[in-house]
Amino acid sequence: MIPFRNDHVGSFLRPANLSQAREQYKAGTITYEELRDVEDQEIIRLIEKQKENGVLAITDGEFRRSWWHFDFLGGLDGVELFEEIDGPQFHNMKTRKGGIRVVGKVDFSTHPFVEHFEFLKKHAGEAVAKQTIPSPNMLIYRLEKGANSYKDREQFLQDTIAAYQKAIQAFYNAGCRYLQLDDTAWADLFSEAGHDKLRAKGLEPAEELKTMQRMINETLSHKPADLVVTMHICRGNYKSNYFSTGGYDYASEVIFGGLNVDGLFLEFDDERSGGFEPLKYVNRTDLKIVLGLITSKTGELENKEQIKARIAEAATYVPLDQLCLSPQCGFSSTEEGNILTEEQQWRKLRYVKEIAEQVWS
Repeated sequence: MIPFRNDHVGSFLRPANLSQAREQYKAGTITYEELRDVEDQEIIRLIEKQKENGVLAITDGEFRRSWWHFDFLGGLDGVELFEEIDGPQFHNMKTRKGGIRVVGKVDFSTHPFVEHFEFLKKHAGEAVAKQTIPSPNMLIYRLEKGANSYKDREQFLQDTIAAYQKAIQAFYNAGCRYLQLDDTAWADLFSEAGHDKLRAKGLEPAEELKTMQRMINETLSHKPADLVVTMHICRGNYKSNYFSTGGYDYASEVIFGGLNVDGLFLEFDDERSGGFEPLKYVNRTDLKIVLGLITSKTGELENKEQIKARIAEAATYVPLDQLCLSPQCGFSSTEEGNILTEEQQWRKLRYVKEIAEQVWS
């Protein structure tokens, strides 16, 4: 059953030789084909490592990406990547430069990520191959002032929805049956600081809550029945740091009772994420709630009995059969990666599997 009892968000720490190859490519000392060969080899190795460590949803670790979101968005028609802009601002930390801008009509014709998925699926064999892409909300809410050529916002929303519908069908045609939308835009609704950020752009939080819901539900309105689509709601993940705080309360009725996704990957690894009470708005027996109780930001293992107790607490709001367990985010949302070792990363995932087997045996 997807999502799995022991699941994960998707990204993995980049191995040293892959990082070196990317630097060599940027410097012009190796060709794109040579970089691609390194990526291929490391993804094949990663697939086997996932299987060895009990991972059931196999990803390519986002090894071909620099940013978890910009690389996909920049491949849409009418959108381009550019570096002459400061990157996202995190808690007490600046990211490297980089962003996206809309320069024409947003659409989807071809995209390298579809070919990337085909490679993953081929080498994953009988295992479930999971594709992760940024939510359509990321294109709407992660543009800086002056970075959008659209004058009509409604047309921008409609074109983005249409492009994503085409993208979803393209992944499905390539054999994808497990797709995850990653989304940090919701986090702008979780705190007064986030509300202020929206208002500074001339947007009202209550209206944007409706828009975020619309972007997800209309995007999924034509999805094939046998395609499982989950969404990961994140508060930022860059070098083990974050960019926003706050529980799900403000948006909880929409997130848990008004989104047409099959599952939700949720951050619950520390106090920044609030408590489980918003889960009371879950109103579907087929909605899976993946509890991100294991942090991907550090290598230390959590107390097993405390994790089990938190799962039991969540089960007072949602039946245990609808719950799953995962790390709260990926291990390397950008190519820099979080501050832990590869072995600590695998130990975390083995720990998730161990706890899940004990809870749901």
